[in-house]
Amino acid sequence: MSEIIISVEKVGKSVTDSTGTLEILRGIDFALNARETAAIVGASGSGKSTLLSIIAGLDTPTTGTVRLGGVDLFAMDEDERAALRASKVGFVFQSFQLLGNLTALENVMLPLELSGRRDARKVATEMLSRVGLSQRLTSYPKVLSGGEQQRVALARAFVVHPAVLLADEPTGSLDFATGEKIMELMFDLNREQGTTLVLVTHDRGIAERCDRRITIEAGQMAE
Repeated sequence: MSEIIISVEKVGKSVTDSTGTLEILRGIDFALNARETAAIVGASGSGKSTLLSIIAGLDTPTTGTVRLGGVDLFAMDEDERAALRASKVGFVFQSFQLLGNLTALENVMLPLELSGRRDARKVATEMLSRVGLSQRLTSYPKVLSGGEQQRVALARAFVVHPAVLLADEPTGSLDFATGEKIMELMFDLNREQGTTLVLVTHDRGIAERCDRRITIEAGQMAE
């Protein structure tokens, strides 16, 4: 029997300002097993990225909760959530979010160093080689192409062998051919490491490669 790794339980999110209350998400409820891949799809503004941020514990729901490996994220304080993310969650963003003052190698070493790994340089070097960047170890992000930057971001996300990888429009800043190569690499790494992958995408082809598609329409799950 598969282990449930992510449980999203009746999650709602609303924000209130001087004009009133806006409901961003309502009653989102689903579970994902270990090693499962899921695409969150829907129109722009439907609440997809907000849902991903809540799953990561980066944003807090107004109602409901999220359990990661059986642990209630929102019964924890921010420091405890940050520690859980550091040990179990990897991230890949549309905008890469590499640190510009660090080389490719240093960017990938960072999460290992933060977790106290003494072999950070060796492990990061091997991971960059795995994503085809063994010749770019000392390059800074500004001299890397978009595809190369996203490969560094993938290496940084997977180097800690996360239980869960969250990706927000990972090919959104890339041309079609480069995006295809990046997704192929992401799915390959995901299979190799047995990670649970949750990605937000507008690309129907990418969504169809996932085990599950979770469609959000106007803040609610569509049938």
